[in-house]
Amino acid sequence: MNNKITPCLWFSDEAEEATNFYISLFENSRINGYERYTKAGFEYHQKPEGSIASIEFELSGQKFVALNGGPVFKFSEAISLFVYCETDERFEKLYEKLIEDGEILMEKDKYDWSEKYAWVKDKYGLSWQLDIEKINSSQKIVPSLLFVNEKFTLLKEAFDFYVSIFPESKQLYSFSYPPSEDIPEGTLLFNQVSLSGYILNSMSSSYKHNFDFNEAISLMIMCDSQEEIDYFWEKLLDGGMAQQCGWLKDKFGISWQVVSVDLLKISLDADMDKLEKIQNALFKMIKIDWNELKQIALNK
Repeated sequence: MNNKITPCLWFSDEAEEATNFYISLFENSRINGYERYTKAGFEYHQKPEGSIASIEFELSGQKFVALNGGPVFKFSEAISLFVYCETDERFEKLYEKLIEDGEILMEKDKYDWSEKYAWVKDKYGLSWQLDIEKINSSQKIVPSLLFVNEKFTLLKEAFDFYVSIFPESKQLYSFSYPPSEDIPEGTLLFNQVSLSGYILNSMSSSYKHNFDFNEAISLMIMCDSQEEIDYFWEKLLDGGMAQQCGWLKDKFGISWQVVSVDLLKISLDADMDKLEKIQNALFKMIKIDWNELKQIALNK
């Protein structure tokens, strides 16, 4: 699945262990490559030269990236991975493996929206929603964003915003809260969209929660040119906050990485001398300057 969006999972230093665990759970899964830290990695992330910086991998044919970024960000329930298991056998296998040394957030049971559903947190802190339902897509694992506290009424606004930015995008399904004196009419409870062919779920909760979106899970936008990098950066940064190395937080608090797909290909298993030059330049950037990085990458 060559989608515009790839989820990035931030670990302290367990990226390889976690990746191997997740690959063991899903068919059609594999590691595509590793990027390693150079001397620049120690300066910026306190990671030793040669240690794993990131891993590109696939689960059920879907691309993910696992990052060893240090003990800066922790997973929260604000973003989980929703798995459409489709069979009871698949549901039970995933459920039993994911709760090992993990935590049950919602017991497996029949709910109004599903014949069988559970919400669990694995031993690395990443949360998963398991549903026995089918999805009419080859994408069986769907990131799910939970809008809480002061943001719970903003779900529709947020996804109208995203659909307006990504080409060939559309709303797939949504439903609102039933009439209530305490909740503004039309507030969405659940929403599903396709952003350039990549499916995202979103929910809202009117209850108070002690978590919010953070950088532990970011959405990487794989761009084919500097023009595309400039476009997504400008659009998503409207009302948001720029960060380092192509990262930004949009006005709703969602973290994005606007990156070059070619840079990811070059960085995986690259020559360490060339990679050090790339990382030295990259770590000093805010928005990605692919033209500069390309000159470094092509310099023999």
